[in-house]
Parts: sequence; C-alpha cells; structure tokens
Amino acid sequence: MMNFLRRRLSDSSFIANLPNGYMTDLQRPDPPQPPPPVSPTPERRQSSQSTGSSFFSSISNAVKQTTAAAAAGLAEQTSTGAAKKAKILLIIDEPHTDWAKLFRGKKVHGEYDIRVEQAEFAEINLVAQADGTCIVDMQVFRNGVKVVRSFKPDFIIVRQHPFSMAENEDYRSIIIGLQYGGLPSVNSLESIYNFCDKPWVFAQLVSIYKSMGPEKFPLIEQVFYPNHKEMLTMPTFPVVVKIGHAHSGMGKVKVENHYDFQDIASVVALTKTYATTEPFVDSKYDIRIQKIGNNYKAYMRTSISGNWKTNTGSAMLEQIAMTERYRLWVDTCCEMFGGLDICAVKAVHGKDGKDYIIEVMDCTMPLIGEHQAEDRELLTELVLAKMNQLIPRTPIPSPQRPTATQQPQGGSLKEAQTQPGSFPQQRPPPQGGPTQPQGPHPQSQDLLQQHHASPEGLRPQGGLRPTGPPTQQQRQPSQAMQQPQPTLQTQRPQGQLLKEQPEQKMQAQPPLKSQQQSQSHPHLNKSQSLTNAFNISESSLFRSNLNEDEAKAETIRNLRKSFASLFSD
Repeated sequence: MMNFLRRRLSDSSFIANLPNGYMTDLQRPDPPQPPPPVSPTPERRQSSQSTGSSFFSSISNAVKQTTAAAAAGLAEQTSTGAAKKAKILLIIDEPHTDWAKLFRGKKVHGEYDIRVEQAEFAEINLVAQADGTCIVDMQVFRNGVKVVRSFKPDFIIVRQHPFSMAENEDYRSIIIGLQYGGLPSVNSLESIYNFCDKPWVFAQLVSIYKSMGPEKFPLIEQVFYPNHKEMLTMPTFPVVVKIGHAHSGMGKVKVENHYDFQDIASVVALTKTYATTEPFVDSKYDIRIQKIGNNYKAYMRTSISGNWKTNTGSAMLEQIAMTERYRLWVDTCCEMFGGLDICAVKAVHGKDGKDYIIEVMDCTMPLIGEHQAEDRELLTELVLAKMNQLIPRTPIPSPQRPTATQQPQGGSLKEAQTQPGSFPQQRPPPQGGPTQPQGPHPQSQDLLQQHHASPEGLRPQGGLRPTGPPTQQQRQPSQAMQQPQPTLQTQRPQGQLLKEQPEQKMQAQPPLKSQQQSQSHPHLNKSQSLTNAFNISESSLFRSNLNEDEAKAETIRNLRKSFASLFSD
C-alpha cells in the first residue's frame, strides 16, 4: 500500500489534479529511523580502549606537568634564597675590565656570595630614601643586547670620574643619591664628591704644605681665578693655565707671554668657569706614587715625543724604588677627606733637580705599568676587606616613620565591651563639623528602636520577636534611649524572651533571612556591641541558621521520596 501511494505521488499529473491544500503527510519524506542497536565489535572495543588509554595518558601528562611546575617552583625558591644570601657590589667603571670574573668565588663574612653589577655613570639612575633604601636602575648593553634591571646595592666602588667639564659629564647627582642612601664605598662617597673640583683638592694640599713645610712636602705654586674678570695680573712666564676641571691633560695650555695670556682669558670667559695658573717646570720626568690598601708603587714616566705633557704622545714608563720621601707624600695625602684607601700623588722632577707635587688622584685613578693585573687583584682584596668591615651581618633597622593612631586590639576591645553600660569609643568629629553628644552609638539606637517596632519592621535574626504583652521599655523606647548607661538587668528579659521562642516559629519565617542580612550588613561592625547590649548568646543568634538547614534537608528528603515513588510506579 505504501509503495502504491509513493508511486501515485511521484506522478506529476496526479498531484496536479489534487485540490488546493490537499497535501498529506505522505508527500513528506520519512523521518530517519534510529539505527538498530549494534553489538560491540572489536573495533569499538579497540576505540574504547584507546579512549581509556588517552584518558590515562592525559592524567599522566598532567601529573608530569604538575611535577615539573613543582620542581620549577622549588628551583625558583632555591634561586631566590640564594639571591637573598648574595651581597650586591656595584662597580662604576668602563666595560674594558671584567670585575665579575675577579670577584668570582669570593664571599662576605664567609657565607654571602658577591653579585657584581658593573655599569658606567651614563647607564645608571637611582631613587634614594631617607630610611637608607637606595634602588639603582641599570640599562646596559651586553653583546648587543640591552639589559635592564633594578637592584639595591650593598657596596659601591667608583672607578670612573663622576665630573668632567671637557666631556660635558656631570654625574655628581648620582654620588649624592648614593650618599643619601647611606651606602658604604671605597673610597668614601664624601671624598669622591670632594674630588670633583681640582682647586678644592689643591686647597687641601695647601693646608698640608703649610703644616709640613716645603722641604717635606714640595707643593708647586698656584694661582686661582674664579672667573676671567680677575685674570688681569701678569704672572711670571711661561705659565701653565688649567681651565676648569678636566682629566688626561685636557684643558691645559702653555702660555709664553702676556699676549697669549689675554687670549686665554677670553677663552675662559666663554667657558664661564674658574681657572688656575702654575709656573712651567722644565721637567726631566714625571713621578707617580700610588697606594692601594697597604701596597705602594712608584713609577717614572719620560716623554719620548718631546711634548711638555708627558701623558700626551709617546712616553716611557718604568717602575722605580719606593723611598721614604715618596711614602710620606702618599701617606699624608691619604688622610684627606676622612681617609683615602686608594690614592696617587703626581709630581714633576725638574731639570733643576727639584721635585714639585702638582696633583692628587683618588680611587678613579687609571692603572698603569706592567702590574695592572696585580693592581686589580689588590683592589679586589681591598674591596672584600671593606665589605667584611662595613657590611653588618644582620640588617640595620631603618629610621622609624611616624605611625598613625593605632586601634585597640581585639582583646582590649572585647573587655571594654563586656563591661556593663560601656559602648564603643566615638570617633572624633571632623574639624568644623557639629559635635555629637556622648552616649550610646546611634546605629545601636536605631537597631534597638527597630527591635521594639511593629512586626512589619526589622526583627532579630531568625525572624523572632518577643511574645506576650509589651513591656514598659517597649512602649517607651525613646525614654529608654535617654538613659546614659543602660544596665544588663534592664536588657536581660528581652534576651530571655528571645531564647524561649519555639523552633516552629524559627522555621516558619525563612524568607526574612535574606532581607535581614541585607539590612544588617551596614551594621556588621557593631555586631559584638549589639550582642552585649541585648545580652544575646551566640547559640541563640545562630540557632535559626541551623534550623533552616534542617528544613532544607527535610525538603530534599521529601523530594527524593516523591521521585522514588514516581519511578517505582
């Protein structure tokens, strides 16, 4: 029959003769029949096995990842712990010397490793606080890669000039910041800042010259001009004019006559800085006496190119014997500015056979000669000794900051609230605002009035209200609130009435719980004082919550029984 109807419907002429709207469900294609149940085949068993194996493999991968993460966290904690034990040494120097290699394996106090951070003045910045905290930000290029990091150094050594007018470099603010942070260094940061002006250092040499005399301390004569306006007096020519503060022979001019001197004065006017003049010494060689810790060395440098500046052009350098005269010079200069652990004295030996001390250098002095590697080792040992001496084993507490008014502890607050008739301490009113009378807290008054209000108002937790005829205090809440110190005896009957309520009424009003909770949130911080004011125990306050949980459990059990009866039918 079905085949016959399908053939008739496939006939277009038969469909055309049907009346409009006379279409039956026979034209619609048959709905797809559900596939017959197929018994599990070996392929299905294999796929289920593969699914199970993939499930277990995912679990094993998760376990492996968790183990790897735990190992990484342990390694990170270990590295963090190791980093905490390391002392950070900031070395301000040019990158041609690898100081990290020299300090490798060294320890402070026998237990702290030394982490070396090396950078130039142009690559660092800092933030210093009065409590001794100094954070240094460093941006350096290592093998073409920019490295940016911040750290808190524990010790400083400066091997680069912080101030030079010739190169337009002024990093004295960095020295001030390091001193502001109270960081120890070699030499002291105070002495490094004092060495930023050569006339200031020469003034110290003048004091030594006056105390020791020209025989023991032969200091060259020098004239200081604060600006070009005073460069009018004609010195004895030839003279050497030194303009400003510079290094390596820069800013030094030899003047033969007064015409050249006037020209140099006009140049000083453009520089807007100070200048000094010294008599020119026709020298045979230069002398340099250096002291690093307790090690002394003396060098002699002779010009080969014939330039009057022996540090310019070709020169021959050789080490000479350390005499007592030289040792006296450098030991005396090491007492300047509170003491110098690294110092060098420069002198000129003239053709007249006399010596003239012309300059003193600090820890920024360049290393010269064939023993530069030995001098670096001496610097390393000196820094390590100073770190052991100046870095304490335990951290020094920072200066105390002004603390805000502390609130009383929980124990004292509880004791104060448990006293009869006591209330939390009122906050002082803002300046210029109206003062509030001393008495019970206004929020506790509002809650107490709402407690005595009509049944439609706010009720205690659990939806309870006192039964029986209202008391005299409930009829006159305002009079009860005017009492300065309510006692526990007047509040105890209310608490007893709350405890005497049957459990049926606690279960009969569960919808009020959310409303009461939303209304009680602004007063949660006063829950303890309200509990003491009403003399309500914790068991009575939270009994309603437990009864509601029991009601919910009973409802769930009834639903389970209903479903069980339906399915059993």
